Amino acid sequence: MALQKTLACGFFVLCFAMQAAADDSKTKVTKFARFQIGDTIAYGIVEGDRVRQLAGDLFGDWKRTEKTYPLDEVKLLVPTRPSQILALAGNYRSHLGQAKTITTTITSITKIVTDIKTGKTTQETTTNQETVRSGEIPKKLQIPQPFFKSPSCLVPHGGQIVIPKDSTMVHFEAEMVIVIGKRAHKVSKSKALQYVLGVTCGNDISARAWQKNDVQWWRAKGSDTFGPCGPYIVSGLNYDDLLMQLRLNGKVLLKERTSHMIHDVSAAVSFISQHVTLQPGDLIYTGTAGQTSQIKPGDVVEVELEGVGVLRNTVVAEK
Repeated sequence: MALQKTLACGFFVLCFAMQAAADDSKTKVTKFARFQIGDTIAYGIVEGDRVRQLAGDLFGDWKRTEKTYPLDEVKLLVPTRPSQILALAGNYRSHLGQAKTITTTITSITKIVTDIKTGKTTQETTTNQETVRSGEIPKKLQIPQPFFKSPSCLVPHGGQIVIPKDSTMVHFEAEMVIVIGKRAHKVSKSKALQYVLGVTCGNDISARAWQKNDVQWWRAKGSDTFGPCGPYIVSGLNYDDLLMQLRLNGKVLLKERTSHMIHDVSAAVSFISQHVTLQPGDLIYTGTAGQTSQIKPGDVVEVELEGVGVLRNTVVAEK
């Protein structure tokens, strides 16, 4: 009997240890890079100052190889080749207005009705008023509000942001970017993280005049080079509580944690997947915090995300 109890206890301890190891492997922080060296384009795992090439499909079955390269000898590429890029508007309270700001929107709708028999015309006016204080979430932003960016807007770490000749007032927007790991269709919020491979840094470059005056944001947000992204995909982090910073020419202009997002990673992925099927490698820019500023040719813009790295891009004028 004593032997049976000892064996049973040992089996329980072994099972517990195996489960703990499995749980640990799920939460292990891993840094992936998509890189080019010579004619070879591959994914790798960053190990200190080197990158180990992977064989197989990062979004399926893969394994480590024996090939490693110094990081400073490879060219880092945009982390994925997405079929779709979405971005969230107004996802931080700090981006919705300055402190003590009160915004009142008054909308008037006038209806003119003509009686066919008498020819008499009457007029009815309906007025709606919405007041929003700084820090409060407007009704339309109480659900995620995604928009599309063009895949051609992507530019890697070290690449150039090109200011179009006919644009005015182009701003930076530092953002955490979600990288989808597997096909996501109508997933629940409780299971949404299972469909996330990891996160990377992003910069949602925005031409404010186009954003304000065009019917759609297609060129204001999706022009070529308006989506810097990288340098790495990192999995296993607490994506909903990372420090995000933006530096313009070395000066910190934004510093906020992703815990201040209105809609967290699970909410964003779940909501979007109810309407748009997300594919492996697709990207979701999660919105900028704080107040943004203009960028000009000659500037150096850096987006830093805790645990991920620094996305650095220079700004040039279109030739």
